[in-house]
Amino acid sequence: MGAVDPSNSNKPFGGKTIVFGGDFRQILPVIPKGSHQDIVNAIINTSSIWKDSIVLRLTKYMLLQNISDSDERDELASFVDWIASIRDGTLGGSNDGCASIDILDDIILDPSDDPVATIMESIYPMFKNSTEDPSYLKDKVILAPSLEVVECISQYMSEMNSADVHTYLSSDSASKSDFDNDFLADLHTPEFFNSIKCSGTSKHELTQIAATELVKAVIFTSHLTTPEAGETLIPMRTTQS
Repeated sequence: MGAVDPSNSNKPFGGKTIVFGGDFRQILPVIPKGSHQDIVNAIINTSSIWKDSIVLRLTKYMLLQNISDSDERDELASFVDWIASIRDGTLGGSNDGCASIDILDDIILDPSDDPVATIMESIYPMFKNSTEDPSYLKDKVILAPSLEVVECISQYMSEMNSADVHTYLSSDSASKSDFDNDFLADLHTPEFFNSIKCSGTSKHELTQIAATELVKAVIFTSHLTTPEAGETLIPMRTTQS
């Protein structure tokens, strides 16, 4: 670009027009172990290129245009405005970083004696009758603030499953190094590895639910959400060697 117009050498991105999408107030950057100030300082409007940026605002909620029922459209528009007021910090009175917000009654569930059961029966009312239909789970996902909550919900739904299930256990062990160390060997036991639970790591116990066939050493199953939906996965067979 500098060869076409020498003045472009001093412009951001060489004078090219770059479009950034998203709501920088709603989608905050992730700073591992960062403080509130670290996250604020990483937002795009604190960048050196912000002074050269032009903000274009979306003023219409496009999904509302596809709703023909006026009552439903007005109800959704009211909910969108409520969410926007939370995002903008205009709801709940003065906001110095901590504010109290009244949640709408129509989106609150009575927890009763078992909050997990109440949530599951409200969100997945047909789950008990659809456990043998893998397509029912195709568009379902568990969103929760911690892995412990996800595990609790997953365990509850597994217990509701009436289809044939099988639990597969991992085989964990420490790799032998060139230097023997009895202390490390005693520390890194199979029980220790089996107890590890973290994001991106498979659990020690895997209960197979949505499967086409279950046997002791072979798993036959299918993709539900990937582009290859419906294709059977390669079975994991044990060998004699």
